[in-house]
Amino acid sequence: MAAVNGSSSNIQGVPTHVKSICCIGAGYVGGPTCSVIALKCPHIKVTIVDINPVRIAAWNSDVLPVYEPGLDEVVRECRGRNLFFSTDVDAAIKEADLIFVSVNTPTKTSGVGKGFAADLHYVEASTRRIASVATSSKIIVEKSTVPCRTAASMRTILESNSTFAADGTQISFQILSNPEFLAEGTAIRDLFAPDRVLIGSLDTQQGKAAANALSEVYENWVDRSKVYQTGLWSSELSKLAANALLAQRISSINSLAAICEATGANVDEVAHACGLDGRIGNKFLKASVGFGGSCFQKDILNLVYLSESLGLKEVSDYWHQVIKMNEYSKERFARKVVSTLFNTITFKKIAVLGFAFKKDTGDTREAAAITLCKYFRQERAFIAIYDPKVTTNQIMLDLTEPGVVDDAEAVRKQVRIATSMQDACDDAEAVIICTEWDEFKNASKQEWEAIYKAMKKPSFLFDGRGIVDTKMLREVGFKVHAVGKGPVIVDPVWA
Repeated sequence: MAAVNGSSSNIQGVPTHVKSICCIGAGYVGGPTCSVIALKCPHIKVTIVDINPVRIAAWNSDVLPVYEPGLDEVVRECRGRNLFFSTDVDAAIKEADLIFVSVNTPTKTSGVGKGFAADLHYVEASTRRIASVATSSKIIVEKSTVPCRTAASMRTILESNSTFAADGTQISFQILSNPEFLAEGTAIRDLFAPDRVLIGSLDTQQGKAAANALSEVYENWVDRSKVYQTGLWSSELSKLAANALLAQRISSINSLAAICEATGANVDEVAHACGLDGRIGNKFLKASVGFGGSCFQKDILNLVYLSESLGLKEVSDYWHQVIKMNEYSKERFARKVVSTLFNTITFKKIAVLGFAFKKDTGDTREAAAITLCKYFRQERAFIAIYDPKVTTNQIMLDLTEPGVVDDAEAVRKQVRIATSMQDACDDAEAVIICTEWDEFKNASKQEWEAIYKAMKKPSFLFDGRGIVDTKMLREVGFKVHAVGKGPVIVDPVWA
C-alpha cells in the first residue's frame, strides 16, 4: 500500500525505504548527524528544522553555529542539494518518512527531580507537534539522550492523537531509539566510522520493519556488522550506561591523582601501568581538573534519579559519587591555586587558558573553567580568559547566567577576554590551563619565555590537563603544578 504525500512504500503503516528525513533540533547532535547522513545518502532529502530563526540562519551562513572539525566541508557539499535548514517545522514533518527528535533534554531546575531528572518538555512538545500535523505514517527516532522508557510516553501521546490519512487508513507511528555516541571535537570522524550504531525497537513486526528501514540508511556507509539492533528499553539505557562508565573512569583516575600529589607519585605513570592490563585498557585514564560537556554530568544525574525512583538507593549513591568526585577535583584544584599563591589571590591577575570543556569544540557546557572562574571571582581575583574558539559573548553568558552570579556588572569588572596567550598572561601572577588546546600543548620554549618575562615573579603555572612539558617550564623559571604529579623538589611553597 502506497503512503500519501509521496512517501515510500510501507508495510502495515511502516515506511520500508526512507526517502525523506526530518530532524527536529539543529543543535550539537542533530546538525552534524543529519549533515553526514545527507552526505552519505545523496538519494535522501534531509531537512533540519528548528524554531530558532537565528540558529537556522547561522546554519545557512558561512559561520556555522556549531564548531566541529570537518563539519564546514560536509555542510558546504550538501547544503542546497539534499540538505536543507528551515524553520518550517510542519512542512518538514509532513514530508518525512523518518523523523529524528534531537532536542535538548537538560537537567530539571525545578519541581520533582530538580537537579537530577531530565526535563523532557522539548521531547514532549516535539512529539505532540508530530501527532498534530502528520498526514502519513512515520518512523519516529529518539536521538536525544532520554531516560529509560521515554518511548512509552511518546507512544501514548502519538496514539492518543493519531488521525486518518487521505486514503482512510489510520496513521501509525513506530518509535525507535537511536542514541548518539559522539565525542565533541571528533564528531564528524565518529559519524564517518562509528564503533557501533545502536537501534532499539519494540519486538513486533512493525517495530522490526522500522528498525530495518533506519538500518538501511546507515548501511549506505556503515558496515552491517556494526549496526546493532536491540530492544527499545535496552537502547535507551545503553546511552546513559556508556556515559556513566566513561565518566566513572575519569573520576577514578582523578581520585588517584589526589593520592599521587600527596605521595609524590606520577599519575601518568600509574595510568600507563594500569592501562597495559588488557582487562582495563588505556582509554579515559587521563587525569585532569575534571570532566565537563553536555552529556556526562546530565546523564549520570539522570541515572541517579532513575535508580532512586526505582528504589535502588545503593545504586543511586554509587553513581552519584562519580559526580561528587568530579566536583571535588575542581574544588581541590582551585584551592591549590589559592594556597600556592600565599593563601590569597585578592586583586591578583589570573590568566585562564581555555574555556571550552575540551579541545576542538566551542562548547562550554559544564566546563571546568566556569567553576574555577566562579571560585577565583569569589576570592576577588582579576581574571583574563583566552580561548581560541569560544566567543566573548559565550564566555560572558556562562559567567553571568542565573545561578552562577547575580551581578553581571561585577563580573565585567573582574573578567577580561584576551585575544592571545600572551595577552592573557601579561602581568599575571599565575597561568591556569583549563583546556587541552594544541596551541597550549605545542607552544615553544621561546613562547613560554616571552610569557614568563611579562609575568609577575614568582610566576606560577597550573596545568589542569597534564599537557605541558613541566621540566622545560621549570627551566624557563615557572613554578609548575600539574594534576597528579608531585613536586620535583622539596619546596615549602608546594607543601
